[in-house]
Amino acid sequence: MTEQLFSLPVVNQISASVSQRLIDELPVLVVTHPKVRAAVALQGAHLLSWQPEGEEPVLWMSSASAFKEGVAIRGGIPICWPWFGPAGKPSHGFARNVAWELTDHKETDDGVVLTLTLKNSPETLELWPHAFTLTARFTLGATCHIELESTGDFEANSALHTYFNIGDIADVSIKGLGNSFIDKVDGAKAKQEEGDLTFTGQTDRIYTQPQAISEIVDPVLKRTLVVAHENNADVVAWNPGSALSVSMADMPDDGYKTMVCVETAQVSHTHKSTHAAPARLAVTFSIRK
Repeated sequence: MTEQLFSLPVVNQISASVSQRLIDELPVLVVTHPKVRAAVALQGAHLLSWQPEGEEPVLWMSSASAFKEGVAIRGGIPICWPWFGPAGKPSHGFARNVAWELTDHKETDDGVVLTLTLKNSPETLELWPHAFTLTARFTLGATCHIELESTGDFEANSALHTYFNIGDIADVSIKGLGNSFIDKVDGAKAKQEEGDLTFTGQTDRIYTQPQAISEIVDPVLKRTLVVAHENNADVVAWNPGSALSVSMADMPDDGYKTMVCVETAQVSHTHKSTHAAPARLAVTFSIRK
């Protein structure tokens, strides 16, 4: 799936390293820089791929995902805003299902910075009665830094719903999540568990006292993905397991084996935003061998 993004025909060459292409119905910004390859769909300001030079792809994309207007993309990093999960319709908010605008881009020897912006519209006001400006800034190079900033007068929930590419879910462990979590597979019960998270079936947890850094230890791909969270209350860990994966039309039956979600999130509490003090959620990914 990742390779397909970089073989799409160029529609518009924006700069030396950034081009606009089209996958089915959706325009995509493709970055081909000496230090990094990446792709961002304008719908949802959705990071589809980040691959530093010499590395395996870091993000997982479903080969069964649709790329249709108004349909959520399965994989990469959906931006969940201004609510999370089924708190409203559409699920996980509207920000991931609507078109954003590329408002700035720049290149250096180290990589590319893309800034995308979404503002309220008559359509969003029907779903959520607030004026807002939402900015997503992607700094793409040997590391990946994502900053989501919301300006306006409101409270909201948000998450960077990251799907990581892994060797095998049976071998992966997650460090730094803390011990306290809400178990959404078991009726949203509050639970405590010591030690690192490993996976033996469907897992959907909101860790409410996480450390600032999560580590995805992957012995199959022989790397550790380091996830440094900023301005978050929570970290969400999700893997659908076999049965749920089979039931999902936009995921291969065995898709759960090679992905895990570790999400920088503000879901157990809201972020308060004002015009003078925008709310901010950010994350930085790096690779350790």
